[in-house]
Amino acid sequence: MNVTVVGSINLDLVASAPHLPGPGETVTGATLARHPGGKGANQAVAAHKLGAEVLLIGRVGDDTMADEALALLEAFGVELSGVQTDVEAPTGVALIAVDPSGENQIVVAAGANHTITQEQLWARIETPLIVQLELPIAVVEAAVGRATEFVCANLAPAQPVSEQLLRRCDLIVVNEIEAEFYGDLLHRGGGRVVVTYGAAGAVMFQRGEEVARAAPPDVTAVDATGAGDAFVGAIVVALLEGLEPAAALAFACTAGALAATKAGAQPSLPTRAEVEAMLRA
Repeated sequence: MNVTVVGSINLDLVASAPHLPGPGETVTGATLARHPGGKGANQAVAAHKLGAEVLLIGRVGDDTMADEALALLEAFGVELSGVQTDVEAPTGVALIAVDPSGENQIVVAAGANHTITQEQLWARIETPLIVQLELPIAVVEAAVGRATEFVCANLAPAQPVSEQLLRRCDLIVVNEIEAEFYGDLLHRGGGRVVVTYGAAGAVMFQRGEEVARAAPPDVTAVDATGAGDAFVGAIVVALLEGLEPAAALAFACTAGALAATKAGAQPSLPTRAEVEAMLRA
């Protein structure tokens, strides 16, 4: 199974703190870690570790952060011929605060992610496609328009997109906050829509009607960063392999839950064997 991901590539700077800060508050006593991240890169690694051959199209800066941001993609064998280097903009950075329960706050400085242009895309994308909204919307729209196969759009972070994009998608994935932002627009196409609810699981809709739901296994959460990206990679792989909606949701919920049990986004993404072992358990 071949999959193309058009998406963001970041370096995550993760501060694990006693609690998350409120407005104007300074929290001390944190520890700092650096991990490769970005929704596009995370979802590429997630799908690859679950069995897909993945090509990533994205952009990084001409700096040392790019080496760190690409390290696990290279190590896991994601195809990076679609990644270009920007000599002026820096590699994207995500500043992430995590509390002991795994809840997080994230601020992203997009950097080179926002200098990618439509010219960097293939003229035709002839494999299943995954996109998110951490790139310029015009580039995301162009990628979807050039796709000839299955299209999954993870509409995060929530922002306006064309109704044409929504109608073209075979699968839309949003969390409950993003679902509120888009409202009924999500259901105007004929594709499937999945809404995730964190520890409460996920629900799949088609034409506004519920068709399946699943709950994740009970785990001890350490860091929720990357859990949503694990879910996206997993639901795409599961549906492309022909799993029925309920089984696909269970597979994806399990992948997301496992990702929350380890620190960091890409370092926490589970393998196929780990997901299947948890499902059997």
